[in-house]
Amino acid sequence: MPALQPRAGPTEAPATYKQPSRKGKKAWRKNVDVTEVTKGLDELNEELIKGGVIAERASDELFTLDTVGDAAITKRLPKTSKPLKADEIIAARNSAIPAVSMRKRPGDKTSDGIIPPKRARREYVTVKELSRLRKIADGDHESTVEVVDAAYDPWAAVPEEPTTSDVVKDKRNDPRKAPKSLKQKSISLIANGKTIAAVPNPAGDYSYNPRFEDYEARYTEECNKAVEAENKRLADEEADRLKAEAAARSAAEADAAEARAELSEWDEDSEWEGVQSGGEELRQTVKPKKRKSPADRNRVLRRKAEERRLRHEAKTKTRKEQLEMIKQIAQEVAERDQALEAAKAEESDASLASNDEKLRRKQLGRMKLPEKDLELVLPDELQDSLRLLKPQGNLLKDRYRSLLVRGRMESRRRITFRKQARTTITEKWTYKDFTI
Repeated sequence: MPALQPRAGPTEAPATYKQPSRKGKKAWRKNVDVTEVTKGLDELNEELIKGGVIAERASDELFTLDTVGDAAITKRLPKTSKPLKADEIIAARNSAIPAVSMRKRPGDKTSDGIIPPKRARREYVTVKELSRLRKIADGDHESTVEVVDAAYDPWAAVPEEPTTSDVVKDKRNDPRKAPKSLKQKSISLIANGKTIAAVPNPAGDYSYNPRFEDYEARYTEECNKAVEAENKRLADEEADRLKAEAAARSAAEADAAEARAELSEWDEDSEWEGVQSGGEELRQTVKPKKRKSPADRNRVLRRKAEERRLRHEAKTKTRKEQLEMIKQIAQEVAERDQALEAAKAEESDASLASNDEKLRRKQLGRMKLPEKDLELVLPDELQDSLRLLKPQGNLLKDRYRSLLVRGRMESRRRITFRKQARTTITEKWTYKDFTI
């Protein structure tokens, strides 16, 4: 910041600044005392020239902590005074024998009456210690210390151990950890919740040469399923057609209503054109309000109290009925659970391996479970010999669907084209680097 310099010329106010002004209010600024302001500006300029405003500077810049001391103080202080002549004479005559003290001292045979305990004398060498020393002299050491050269420099600088935050651990060679869900029990898609066998045992109607009764029953069942599926498809098509017709009809009606609404009100004959304004003569008689008497108020209060009592009784009755219903429902649920447990206990392993599986409504994953292939041949395709049987089906597809039904994995959609990693080609800017 540049230093502010006052203008050339006298910096003081006129000599008559103490004289009251004889002018009007418009010229009152000419006789204002600005001495303090000018003095403050001069001090501010001096501080700026010397390094900055003192009030705005930090304490560290203004003060220092003296930890050494001032050497001039020791020079100013008087040195140790000269000893007295008497002390010098006494010090010269000092004897090597200390003076006899006048304080009473206890004698050698004087004691406090407490007999000290007797301790064994250890001034001599024991037999055990003597034998140990003889063995050492003969070269038989109990513990031998092997001298090993140091593998490091004890005077070298201690390397700093890297912190865990700065080091990136390589986890590529670490053993793979199994996911937590691997230890959890898989959720079966069967309606009863039981786990079926991976490869169920086929029934008699699945044989290449089945019995006539079994084949006829299964053939009829599959035909009924196909007819039901076709009827459902036709019903869906009919519902879609009716829905489309209704939508078209409603759209046409909406268009017609909109066209009618767009007609001008002057094109239609108004029913009120020939009607005279005679309604003003009709007057409506309003029954004046009558002030209620105390009897009327009491009657209203009794009626409201009766209504509250009836509502309270109705709520109490409904609450009692709900409690009874809850007890009944809980009993029915308990009986149903017992019946289900008994039915599950009675089921055998053969039922678990049956091919007529009924899936539950809620499935795992977003994708729908693939339909099971129809494992049925027409009557003219039946063969008497296993050698003449044509291979059908897909074993990989059956195993994949079995995994889905048993809950080992979720159904997924096949991704034909996977996303490729985006790569960006850039030119290195090394040609911009320069050194001086």
